[in-house]
Amino acid sequence: MNYLKHTILSLASALILFNASVAQSYTDRLQTMDVQHYTLSFSLNDESDVIEAKADIEINFLRSVGQFNLDLSSVDESGKGMTVTSISAEGKNLRFEHQNDVLTIYSDESENATSNFTIEYSGIPKTGLIISTNKFGDRTFFGDNWPNRAHNWIPSVDHPSDKAYFTFIVDAPDHYQVVANGILKEEINIDDEITRYKWETTVPLPTKVAVIGVARFAVQNVKKIHDIEVSTWVYPQNADEGFYDYEPAASILDFFIDFIGPYPYQKLANVQSKTQFGGMENASNIFYFENSVNGNQSVNTLLAHEIAHQWFGNSASEVDWAHVWLSEGFATYMTNLYVELNNSEEDFRDLLLQQRSAVIGFYKQSPLPVVNTEETNYMRLLNANSYQKGGWVLHMLRNKLGDDTFHEAIKTYYDTYKLSNASSENFRDVVEKVSGQELDSFFGQWLYKTGHPELKVTHKTNRNKTTITVEQVQKTGTIFEFPLEIELTFADGSSEIKTLEVNKKKQNFDLEVSSAPSNLTLDPNVKLLFEEVK
Repeated sequence: MNYLKHTILSLASALILFNASVAQSYTDRLQTMDVQHYTLSFSLNDESDVIEAKADIEINFLRSVGQFNLDLSSVDESGKGMTVTSISAEGKNLRFEHQNDVLTIYSDESENATSNFTIEYSGIPKTGLIISTNKFGDRTFFGDNWPNRAHNWIPSVDHPSDKAYFTFIVDAPDHYQVVANGILKEEINIDDEITRYKWETTVPLPTKVAVIGVARFAVQNVKKIHDIEVSTWVYPQNADEGFYDYEPAASILDFFIDFIGPYPYQKLANVQSKTQFGGMENASNIFYFENSVNGNQSVNTLLAHEIAHQWFGNSASEVDWAHVWLSEGFATYMTNLYVELNNSEEDFRDLLLQQRSAVIGFYKQSPLPVVNTEETNYMRLLNANSYQKGGWVLHMLRNKLGDDTFHEAIKTYYDTYKLSNASSENFRDVVEKVSGQELDSFFGQWLYKTGHPELKVTHKTNRNKTTITVEQVQKTGTIFEFPLEIELTFADGSSEIKTLEVNKKKQNFDLEVSSAPSNLTLDPNVKLLFEEVK
């Protein structure tokens, strides 16, 4: 999902957190109702930050209710938030309450019934839809919903497990252009000053990646890849640089279609924006931070990360926030694979070494598991566990399974959960089925337990036998099981690699050698997430 998101964690405290009353049991609400379609109409202006809005929402009720809740930011002491003026269904006005970011609608609904609700509202978004100016001083409107900030401007079930179709209808002053999810269905000049844009999806999306972008744009249609239109949307003041910087997106898209499977959306628009993140993988229209445009084509890995998210995170989405590594870890490792196959093995290993260092450094500050069900400030889940350690879990899984089986497992997982949701356990089940291996202990130690192997390795040679002692000295109490490659280098310059199966706190391994090794190198091929202790 969101390469470089971890670099902006210092901003997290400035964000408006999801009100605890909204964070009701998401499973209870998902067992009650299922949003089918959002038709969202917005009127934007240059005189104020107030948006005039209407939401037509189609909901299927899974059981009978007399009332139900949507997430919508209410007005706070700053005057920001949304004010609901009316709610109706089939022409009948409904009673409602709106407080503490919860919109409660009173309506008797039968099990398996599908109803349409019209909500008229207005206000200044607290966040979610960022109304600002870009680096050239031009006014802009950019959706920035991750993780659960859509409710600041869209009445919704603001959770990745409730996917729906989206239609965005945006009336904006005619000096703007509008990009959104899906495909452009209409562009109408309402009068001499206002243009209406209508964008529509043909597959369901989670709210976290359903957005609009409104700004002055220069647009380039790059090319079609497998009938997918790839385009670039950048500020006109840096159009040439932006067209050049985002041009590799087409070949990156082609790479992932070949490696993972068919692209899940109708287009790929790469958009220079005001997102607070390095990149935000909004479905079919990715938003990149505005200084990603520099004319040096230096953001290829950023492009790859965000494009990989279109499969992992957007289409196959995590079932809940604790499993966000299924989004960020996957996008991190898919980017690594792109580098490996398009750059060099050396670049690939350099990335792995950098990411291993990040995991170790993060652990020393925050000894947490990858699947962290305790964290409720979801911005804090954007860390080296979700990104780099998640990527390393996939790398070690690849080495455990072999390239072909790993590739088949990734493709099968995506094909099973495309346009749906999955947990870490769902992923494990798919991999076990494809590989025929039992992987409880593998995923248990790397995802659900804290830390990593901290290894103290010594050796001594007596005649033709070298004894290598491997001791796990981590203080977590977890004894990891893993293969450890060790390269033995001899005085004549020759070397050989031995693989040791480590599964105890302290083990001795006896190796036959022709002479005493002059040096031991742990993990020469960069296959293990570990820390060497001298």
